[in-house]
Amino acid sequence: MLDQQIYALTEPTALRTLIEAHGWVTLVSALGHGDPQISHLPLIIEPDEDGLTVVGHLARTDALRHELGAHDVAVVVEGPNGYISPSVYQVGPHVPTWNFVVAHLYGRPTLLGAEETYDVLRRTVDHFEAVRPRPWRLDSVREYARAIAGHTTAFRLRPSRVVGRRKLSQEEPREVALRVTDALDGEAPHADPALAEAMRQVLVPGE
Repeated sequence: MLDQQIYALTEPTALRTLIEAHGWVTLVSALGHGDPQISHLPLIIEPDEDGLTVVGHLARTDALRHELGAHDVAVVVEGPNGYISPSVYQVGPHVPTWNFVVAHLYGRPTLLGAEETYDVLRRTVDHFEAVRPRPWRLDSVREYARAIAGHTTAFRLRPSRVVGRRKLSQEEPREVALRVTDALDGEAPHADPALAEAMRQVLVPGE
């Protein structure tokens, strides 16, 4: 039986990097009545906090639907992932599988006031604009942005539990796993450079 612990992602630095690079997340609230509530939203890490404290925002109507702050939630952070065909192994037998990197953050969010909400919106924009040659700033439309901010709800989540997994062919002999990585680094239909890079970070650390 395969020891699933080989897939565990526990290093705080690696988890922070995952969240910083993949900030479009899924928020799930199980309210105990009716269907679970699910929303998708941008999330950033609090830079001045220890651990993995995050902040995010969503429309006020969605926050009410989630009863945000009254229940524990799960935040799903999805990193690189993709289908792995048995044809890339060149040895066998194999069946298709899916390689992936993911983290689940559990806990009860704290709702933020109007000024903190605007600050979260501003910092979220700064985070996603940072890669652009001339980053756009929220304060360039400050009056309009403040009016929009009134219809949003920001929150802070200090996770009580974090579960991270990266299934990246670690169960395979190293030469076979690197063959899979090379295929993902190649041409279509196997090409998936982001997944290949995630695999190399695990299989060939330091390179």
